[in-house]
Formats: sequence, structure tokens, C-alpha cells
Amino acid sequence: MSFSLRYSLKLIQAFISRFKALILIGILLGFCFFLALKFVLLPFFTAKENQRIGLVGKYRLDSLPGEVLSLISFGLTKVGPDGSFEPMLAKSWETPDKGKTWIFHIDDNFTWQDGSKIKSSDISYNFSDVEIEKPDEKTIIFKLKNPFSPFPGVVSKPIFKKGLLGLGEWKVKKVSLSGNYVEEIVLADKNKNQKTYKFYPTEDRLKLAFKLGQVDILENIFDPSPLDKWGFLNIEKKVNTRDIVTIFFNTTDKYLSEKTIRQALYYAIDRNRLSPNKAISPIYPDSWAYNLLVKPYDYDPEKAKNLIKSLPEQSKEGMEIKLTTTPAMLAVAEEIVKMWQAIGIKAQVQALPIIPDDYQALLVIFESPVDPDQYSIWHATQTAINYSKYKNPRIDALLEEGRSKLDLEERRKIYLDFQRFLLEDAPAAFLYHPDIYTISRKR
Repeated sequence: MSFSLRYSLKLIQAFISRFKALILIGILLGFCFFLALKFVLLPFFTAKENQRIGLVGKYRLDSLPGEVLSLISFGLTKVGPDGSFEPMLAKSWETPDKGKTWIFHIDDNFTWQDGSKIKSSDISYNFSDVEIEKPDEKTIIFKLKNPFSPFPGVVSKPIFKKGLLGLGEWKVKKVSLSGNYVEEIVLADKNKNQKTYKFYPTEDRLKLAFKLGQVDILENIFDPSPLDKWGFLNIEKKVNTRDIVTIFFNTTDKYLSEKTIRQALYYAIDRNRLSPNKAISPIYPDSWAYNLLVKPYDYDPEKAKNLIKSLPEQSKEGMEIKLTTTPAMLAVAEEIVKMWQAIGIKAQVQALPIIPDDYQALLVIFESPVDPDQYSIWHATQTAINYSKYKNPRIDALLEEGRSKLDLEERRKIYLDFQRFLLEDAPAAFLYHPDIYTISRKR
């Protein structure tokens, strides 16, 4: 080793030996500065995101839309994309008596947004005809009057403490009300990013708010025009398979009580002309109970004409069909009426903001439940949302059996039959799954 190199090393050693305390302090201060920069100063100076999101609908505090509620909190369970039930706040559950009693065990790993531990006494689901017991802090028991296999899906509804305190990543920061309805709700996460949701009665009002700069993102709209012509916006389109554009036939009507007429009207509709997202069943395509092998009702105007011709004259004398819908669905209704007129059926459209009780045929967007149990929609005892006023003993029996069985494969077979027999009887025409759009400003 050369003299100059040995001399340099000795100088360095001497310097370190003499100033090692200062060097250690410097390293420590540098490390502390790095931590402060990363975890204190950088987050402080980083711009916080404030998304202003517009939605269509009138909502009370106790009926906020699912996309908002799911940010704030969650339930004992969650529902998977195929409608199966998965653990969430409850780590497990069981039913000791084939679906009448449901016992849920709360996971210790979750806390309320204020940091407090979750106890069974905090959970307040209000169900009629259900007895609730809380034997300890981590167990909640629901006792039903009758077996009900879809019950784990019922308790997927998000839970809250007083003041909309939830379990999710986003806290409620502010709520603005107009009477009993929410005009605006502001959510914030732990990094102080914000989502401000504003609610509007119609898509036209929502688009106007976007044009005026009151919101920057539009979610779940059906008609992107005229914003899709602007050219400098982000527009995302997706198919909402849970929603089904549907015609419910009033099966108590003089003409539509006849299955042959309902089938003829179904065959007369060219669904591919309305949308490429053809629907065939009241159960959505991703469901574990979906049946592809049902009567397809492919467009066949000649078959529709022949079905009408096959009827006795007294069954069709003076027949005229009025298709009732909302103003938002008017254009679709007019297309359908033209198709019915093309096979010789007198038909007209009625567009009303509020649906009357005495409609003949009703065109609406039907939201398919996450569980295939559609008892409330098709069972003869139901009136609130049995839009077809439908009564069919075979369908009633299948619906009753389907909600009482626990075995998934048994339930699947029941609901496959339910769809097959329902489509054959045609109390409704399932047309297509609508496209929905999210529109946002480019950054």
C-alpha cells in the first residue's frame, strides 16, 4: 500500500475518532428529517383530492344509495358477484335448525371509525317478526318464524352507530338536508381526501349541474348525450347486468290474462334493435342460479302474428294495448309500440312521472335481487311489487321451496325450474340489460 493511501486512511480514522459523536448525531438527525419529510411534511403539502360526484335520486338519511353506504360501512356479511354470501363483520355463522335461527360470530379485527371495539349491543338491525338475542359481546342471534335460507344476505346491509358512524374507510364529514331529503353528503378518508355526493331529481338536472361546474363526476347515468359530443371528457360505459329493462304484463287485464297474447307480444319485440345486451331471465347472468336454457323468445314477427290468429275471435276483439312507462323510458316504449303495430296490434304509449295502478303493460327498469329468491315479485300473496299481479300455483310452490332449502345445489335446481316455467308463462318480457355511464372531467 502506498504511503499516500496509508496516510489518507489514518487521517479518516483520526477524524472519525475525534468527531464520532457529532457524526452519530448527524446521522440520527438526517434519519429523523427523512421520517418527518415522508410522514409529516410530504402528506401535509400533498394536494388532497376532493371528488364532487353527482347522482340521480331522492334519498333520506336512512335510504342512501348503496355506492355511498358501502364506503362508510358494511354489514355482518357481504354478497359476492354471483350472489353467494361471504364473511365481513361476522367471521362465521351457522343455523342449528335448518334456517329458522341464525347465529353470527363477530370478528375481533374490526373497530368503529372512532376506534372503539365493536360489540353485539352496537348492532341494531330492525326486522319485523324477528327476535334478536345478544348473549355476549361477540355473538348475535336472529330467530325467525319460518326457515329463510337467504337470511345471510339480508344482514349484508351496512351497520351504523349514532351519527352515521361506520366501519369503512370513509367517514361522514357533513350532511346537507332539504327537508327530509339529503342534498349533499361529504365523506373524508384518513388522508383527508374527500368525496362530495350531490343528488339531483333527474338526469337533465344532473347534466346541468355538470355544465355549471357544480359536480365533476356523473355516475350511473343511462343517457350520456349531449356530453358525449364534448370530446374532452372521460366517458366510461359498462353493462349493468343487475338491471333489466322489463315489460310487466298485467295478468288481470282482459287481454293480457291470455298467455298466447303475452307470448305474441314478446316474440314481436326485436331486442337486438333495442340493445346488444339481451336479457332472457329475471335472474341476473352472474348469479349462481342463472338459467340459460329457458324459452328465448327470439324475434319472430311471423310467429307472433300466427299466435294472435290462433286465438278465438272473442279473445282478441277490440284489443288495444297501452304501454305505460316513465318519461325517461319514452323513446324505448315508442320503439316497442311500433313493433307491436307492425304485427297488426293496436298499441299506444303512455308516459307518466308516477305509475298508475291500472296499467295494462308497464315498461320499467327492474333491479334483479342479489339472491334468486323473488318471492316478493311473483308470489300470489304479494301485492307491493308484484307488478304483473301474477298468480300461478306452480311458481308459488317453487318460490316457497327455494327460500326454505339450505343446500345450494337443491336451491339451484329449484330456481332453474322457476325460470323455465316463468318464461313459458310470460307474465313479463325481459328485454335487455342497460348500459350505464360514468362521465368525468379530464385532468
